[in-house]
Amino acid sequence: MAAGSGELIQVSNGGKEQQMCQDQGCCACEQASEAQQLARLEEVIAEYRQKPGGLIPVLQIAQGIFGYLPEVALKAIALGLNKSYSEVAGVVGFYSFFTTKPRGKHLIRVCMGTACYVRGGSDILAALKSKLGIDVGDTTPDRQFSLEIARCFGACGLAPVIAVDDDVHHRVKSNRIDDILAQYRTCEGDGNGKA
Repeated sequence: MAAGSGELIQVSNGGKEQQMCQDQGCCACEQASEAQQLARLEEVIAEYRQKPGGLIPVLQIAQGIFGYLPEVALKAIALGLNKSYSEVAGVVGFYSFFTTKPRGKHLIRVCMGTACYVRGGSDILAALKSKLGIDVGDTTPDRQFSLEIARCFGACGLAPVIAVDDDVHHRVKSNRIDDILAQYRTCEGDGNGKA
């Protein structure tokens, strides 16, 4: 398809296939309205309502739909699965995968394990916080990046290490942060957020 035309891309989401429109000529696809997102969530809830252990898959899919788990989604899930709101919120709070705060398109994790810390991981974290203008656990106002820390990526010999989504960057230096971030900024490159 020509650049700028809508292209359907299959995205796996917790074992469910969803079709998402990717417009290669603009910064981001047209977002579904909250009503459309809630309608999709209702379909998912209906599918899992009678399945034992359905809460976690529903939460995973809901987070895929919304990008995070807003209160309106948690209430709909609790009501739809006949569970208390406190039970649903308790599961969300227990598992670090779930978030009730909007996340950016790209998740940056900075390794703060011993090897990375000793080799400058805290300097890398400080540089990212400064460049992005956010703290750990926050998301940039344009919702492009979220920043988190991690304990170890198992790449100690390549420290310090950061991961952006599933891409691991090794032997990172503070002066390379701009170059790394530029690879993921939208409105550039191939439409996938990577230049």
